[in-house]
Amino acid sequence: MATHRPVALVTGASSGIGNTTARAFVTAGFEVIGTGRSTSGLTPPAGVTFLDLDVTSDESVTAAVQEVIERFGQIDVLVNNAGLGSAGAVEENSVTQAQSLFNLNFFGLVRMTKAVLPHMRAQGRGRIVNLSSVLGVIPQPYMALYVAAKHAIEGYSESLDHEVREHGVRVLLVEPGYTRTAFDANAAQPDTPLPLYAERRRVFDEVVAAAMKTGDDPSVVAKEIVTAATAPKPKLRYTAGPLASRITTARRLVPAGIFDKQIRRFNRMPG
Repeated sequence: MATHRPVALVTGASSGIGNTTARAFVTAGFEVIGTGRSTSGLTPPAGVTFLDLDVTSDESVTAAVQEVIERFGQIDVLVNNAGLGSAGAVEENSVTQAQSLFNLNFFGLVRMTKAVLPHMRAQGRGRIVNLSSVLGVIPQPYMALYVAAKHAIEGYSESLDHEVREHGVRVLLVEPGYTRTAFDANAAQPDTPLPLYAERRRVFDEVVAAAMKTGDDPSVVAKEIVTAATAPKPKLRYTAGPLASRITTARRLVPAGIFDKQIRRFNRMPG
């Protein structure tokens, strides 16, 4: 079933930013396929086709991408949004937990990218929009695994963009700040908790909950994703929302010592 409309494939579209993004692409005139690990009991937004996809599985990724190409004839935009938050001090996260989170947040993105690139190169066009975060450019105590994955996405995306630009494909980054979703409630908790960090973790939970409550609406992020996917001359990075803009600007311009103190003050840490 070929289509005359551009086709967007959005991972992690069953809720939150991904769901809002899928609806934003429909409004922008796209044929939209949204994915989730299990979508059978979910009602997709109007104009969105839901598809089961586990980005941690090579076989699932290959099958899903092939199905989209067979059904719709093309993939013009891939939005790598699927991911999971993490909490806990580094000492409280096992290596197994770290590997599991990277398998979803980073290697899932790598799998999806490698699956669509041959098709995009063959058609001579395509956009891959990777969901990073302001935490891809700044530190955040008690979220080290998540932060490390986002830093990896930043480096991977910028490097890959140089490789594929001559083939008509762009790889772009969208960097949200705190966004009003269930992100914090769904975050992976430490699998080897230590009493030493219990109080710090409690404070961290309060800080994040307060920040999420006043965070941006997911539509703010979705708008930047659609802009990255459709701009005639796209930028490499799009910050989503005023908080994200302020943080990334501060990272570039504020002296390191002062920025370090701001991080500790925000997280209610001593010193």
